[in-house]
Amino acid sequence: MNLTVTPPSGAVSGPASGPGFAAARPRFLPLPPAWPLTALLLLYPLWWLLGLGVLIFPILAAPMALHLLRRRPLRVPPGFTLWLLFLAVVVVSLAALGHDPPGTVAGSALSRMPAAGLRLVEYASLTVLLLYAGNLRRAELPQRRLIGLLAWAFLLTVAGGVAGLLWPHLELTSPIELLLPDRYANNNFVRALVHPSVAQMHEFLGYPSPRPAAPWGFTNIWGNNLLILVIWFVVAGWALATRRWQRAATVAVLAISVIPVVVSLNRGLWLGLAAAACYVAVRLALRGRMFPIGALAVAAAGTMLLITVTPLGDLVSQRLEHGHSNDIRMYTTQQALSGIQHSPVIGFGSTRNTLGSNSSIAVGASAACDNCGNHTIGSNGQIWLELYAHGLLGAGLYLGFFCYALWHFRRDHSVIGIAASTVLALNLLASAYYNTLITPLAFTFLSYAVLWRQHQPDAEPPMPPPAEPLRLGPTPREATR
Repeated sequence: MNLTVTPPSGAVSGPASGPGFAAARPRFLPLPPAWPLTALLLLYPLWWLLGLGVLIFPILAAPMALHLLRRRPLRVPPGFTLWLLFLAVVVVSLAALGHDPPGTVAGSALSRMPAAGLRLVEYASLTVLLLYAGNLRRAELPQRRLIGLLAWAFLLTVAGGVAGLLWPHLELTSPIELLLPDRYANNNFVRALVHPSVAQMHEFLGYPSPRPAAPWGFTNIWGNNLLILVIWFVVAGWALATRRWQRAATVAVLAISVIPVVVSLNRGLWLGLAAAACYVAVRLALRGRMFPIGALAVAAAGTMLLITVTPLGDLVSQRLEHGHSNDIRMYTTQQALSGIQHSPVIGFGSTRNTLGSNSSIAVGASAACDNCGNHTIGSNGQIWLELYAHGLLGAGLYLGFFCYALWHFRRDHSVIGIAASTVLALNLLASAYYNTLITPLAFTFLSYAVLWRQHQPDAEPPMPPPAEPLRLGPTPREATR
């Protein structure tokens, strides 16, 4: 296999256009080159209803990998060596699965292998997804279509959020769930992955409150995905829109999305949206683009007004006052930092459950209260997961990969450049309090693929050219016509 690493200038060695997927695919399979990626995102509601929400990624990674094996030359994104080294550390850390750090529930390497193995498969499938999306030429998958698929995923997220508020108890038994043995089907984590439900019920405010989850399984993952996908929805529906009704529809959908965003009681999502707005404003200000900054200010003011004059404001106030989950997060973070001292380089290969809880070592989980103890170390953010499961080496390589990507494309001030760098920056922020496997990391990788493809020497010019400043509105000359 001929791997060619993209030089700093964005060019790649080898011919500018190698053999396409169309020439490589078998004649008996007359499918378009990008069919696995299109099927993954466009048909995701179907996979969710079938109970394949998470499993569909490794399943469709198989035909993607087959296409990559036939691709010559195979291009890799900047910083890919760091990611390969990270995967190597993940594999090596499996040797520590049998170790029981102090203060954790004892177990065997065999009992921990399924979770660690699933995580490794997820990393591998997302690696294939990144390479596959990045090696598709624009003639095979135009940038607008890929961005449109990400915008479609945002619409699914908003629709799932609205459904979670209107019918919070709506749930289905999926075909995959019916096929699972009872001991797996009744496991809370497995059930959340294969059992389609539109909301999770939590009692943050002292009473049961529905929190949107569809079609991503968990409320925090729903919020993380919305945080990433809203960037591409704005790009597709506003920055790249060619008709006025598209922009009007974009504004309408964004206004509707405010309701599930607030009702989700997801403080991490609220923080991420504020951070995204500030990051974009700074990038635009450095380019002297005042109109988009004004639009952001108007949107922020409108959102605050909506929250103030509606009952949504009361929900925000109550959620900020009830932060009991902070104690559990601080406890698991402390356990991760103290536990890593016993295996600082490669970690323990996977997560561990604590003895007792943050209240007492004698308080553990029970049938009446699943969340009363035995908290999972590494469940409070991807950074803490990488640190505990794969050590300082694994966490450093994981963060280094995304930091290098941000640095490498720091001079790209196009629409795509700013949007993709915003996603990469948000991924670093959200990793402090969100676990990103598997869909948030998948959307982050696809965002990186969009940025990487922007700098590949295909026949079709980039959209818009990297040297062209971001335009979200008419110029003064156009406005007077």
